[in-house]
Amino acid sequence: STPHFLDQPINHIDQYTHIDDAPKTQQHTKNLNMMKVLAFILAASVAQAWSPAPLDSKSTRRGFLEQSIATTAGAVAMVGNAESASAVPAVGAKAPAFELPSSRGDGSATSLSNLVNSGKWTVLYFYPGAFTSGCTLEAKYFQRDLEQYRTFNAQIVGVSVDPPEKNAQFCSSVGLDFFMLSDIGGAVSKLYGSALSIPGFGSFSNRQTYLIDPKGNIRWVFTDVESRIPTHSKEVLDKLAELTA
Repeated sequence: STPHFLDQPINHIDQYTHIDDAPKTQQHTKNLNMMKVLAFILAASVAQAWSPAPLDSKSTRRGFLEQSIATTAGAVAMVGNAESASAVPAVGAKAPAFELPSSRGDGSATSLSNLVNSGKWTVLYFYPGAFTSGCTLEAKYFQRDLEQYRTFNAQIVGVSVDPPEKNAQFCSSVGLDFFMLSDIGGAVSKLYGSALSIPGFGSFSNRQTYLIDPKGNIRWVFTDVESRIPTHSKEVLDKLAELTA
């Protein structure tokens, strides 16, 4: 069976350092985010190594695991060479425009204009990958509090680099009443300062949340979400209450 530690969110890396509460150097934040994504990659590799599905006849689970760990360790050494996201948009600035495929299964795309024209606040949250433990927990907490978000006239929309089909399966599996957008290639994540690009592994969306008002302005950014997954939805609700008071 899969080792139990893979069922836990990868949140210990920065549990004592909160980007929202204390200043950090740009390099420190970059390295911290890289380490979180590398831990995410390693956990996924270990999960595959212990999965019940047989591996290719040319390899073994032990060999696959050793190769995964070696590859990830090598990537850790390349953190300094990895491309970090562009700057996070300033609070009060217009949210960067986008149009991305939706998980709703009708082949449609959703744009920022669509969200703004609804006249609602938008909780736009970026997450590393569908079906991972931390992303599943985060989505479940948002779903749990969905009615409270509606009292603030707010809608929840997730963004990841996963394809629309995978995000649709994720929404169905977890039982979500909100949808996800697919930022394949990470272009929109970069616009929002939420992309991490690691040589040899590609781009991922860092776990960050943006509050966008009905006029399309960014009113708040949560950049340290990884260590706060269990309490993040409540923090977002508290901030919405403050901003709409």
